[in-house]
Amino acid sequence: MGSLSDPALSGAQLATLPLESLDPSRAEIYARHAHGPMFARLRREDPVHLTRASPFGAFWSVTRYHDIQDIERDHATFSNYPTIVIGDPPADFETPMFIQMDPPKHTVQRAAVTPAVGAARLKDLEALIRTRVVAIVDDLPRNETFDWVGRVSKELTTQMLATLFDFPWADRHLLPLWSDETTTADTVGADADMAHRQQVLMQCLEYFTRLWHERAARPGGLDFISLLAHNPHTRDMIDSPLELLGNLMLLIVGGNDTTRNSITGGLLALHQNPDQFERVRADPALVPNMVSEIIRWQSPVAHMRRTAPRDVEFRGRQIRQGDRVVLWYASANRDEAVFDAADEFRVDRPNAREHLAFGYGIHRCLGSRVAGLQLRILWEELLARCPRIEVVGEPVRVKSNFLLGFTALPVRIVA
Repeated sequence: MGSLSDPALSGAQLATLPLESLDPSRAEIYARHAHGPMFARLRREDPVHLTRASPFGAFWSVTRYHDIQDIERDHATFSNYPTIVIGDPPADFETPMFIQMDPPKHTVQRAAVTPAVGAARLKDLEALIRTRVVAIVDDLPRNETFDWVGRVSKELTTQMLATLFDFPWADRHLLPLWSDETTTADTVGADADMAHRQQVLMQCLEYFTRLWHERAARPGGLDFISLLAHNPHTRDMIDSPLELLGNLMLLIVGGNDTTRNSITGGLLALHQNPDQFERVRADPALVPNMVSEIIRWQSPVAHMRRTAPRDVEFRGRQIRQGDRVVLWYASANRDEAVFDAADEFRVDRPNAREHLAFGYGIHRCLGSRVAGLQLRILWEELLARCPRIEVVGEPVRVKSNFLLGFTALPVRIVA
């Protein structure tokens, strides 16, 4: 597997290793932020690449933008079942969730929770988010170093999650804890403590089971739990505890990690591209487009997996029944055939909104508009209240092949 000190995990080395040696599932590649040259090479030389041996078994890597779109359109040939991550779920702890299902079950379960983040609710959420952003930003220290992840990224997204679940405010700190446990084991492999993970997630299930019974006994609301408990297609989910847990895990991670890591990745991108920071300071009307560029640039979800239910030929490759087919959004969003100078961060990029960071087709992230709303409001208020933010140390990145994220980023607001 190698370690973080392994020179073969540098971007330069990954760009020159024999193709058959490239294994994009190695989580330490992403912890070193060394994946860019690897994916650029695969797009050029082997865009449907077979890794024959990995900690997760053999899998195909699809790295070009349009190839990923074509696969996402064809859920009959490339199924979301049984999982969306490279590794298979443990046989004794399978947690079905609607993103790991195909129609029709996917359709009805997704539809049940969509009103919590639908267009009709965005206006109310916008006012609430702005109030919270102002409070968070005004409370940040000036002229001293603090951790951006903990004080801003995690706090804002945790508050939003608590709202979407109508979760007890005093216990909201549990939500990112459960999110982190959800994403660890499937992405790092042997490093994960599965027994500990299952224990923590069963505590999550126990907590939400209590909330479910409370919500089911009163008139319906627009929070995720009330919507599930009152919808005729999902109200019996309480009788399938692991399926309930799976959908809770999906909604917690989906409402947390994408936005949290884009908030941090956006500040880091502006720090690394000071000319772009100056442009958006001079013209805050660029913020909405910049938000799309931040999400493209960060690509907080590195991949999604599909599984072939039957033999199929794709781009000249023979994919067999049961093969894992991994769609690398982190590569598609840097595809030079779609994005001019794709490795450059441009706040005015004309097609930034065409990124695939939220997926594509029927499985596109249902909370994408809420994520964008949080990022837009945050940057509107930051530019108005503290436009001079400096990154004063190196980011600490998550060791994961699934989520491209951060555990710490030291910053200072210059007042």
